[in-house]
Amino acid sequence: MNGIKQKSHRRRQKKRIQRHKRSVLAVSTVILLLIVVVSASSMTLRARDKSYQAQEMELKEQIKEETARKAEIKDLEKYVGTDEYVEDVAKDKLGLVHENEIIFKAK
Repeated sequence: MNGIKQKSHRRRQKKRIQRHKRSVLAVSTVILLLIVVVSASSMTLRARDKSYQAQEMELKEQIKEETARKAEIKDLEKYVGTDEYVEDVAKDKLGLVHENEIIFKAK
């Protein structure tokens, strides 16, 4: 009888070991799949980050250009309010001159 009990005990132990091995294999497979998915997502996020950084640099450059343009517009606005601007427009557009100026025209 001891022999039968020992055989039955060994079979149960073998089945437990096999189940344990399958469990470990299944868990390892799931962990490996998770690692692959996380790695793929990480690479995608890095690519997006690079494109966003490039876009950020472009926008910063545009901000600099627009700031310079804003300064030019303010300077032009100040110039338009001066008498010098009025005189320049009168000379260029209307052909007016001061009383003491002489204009020479080429033939």
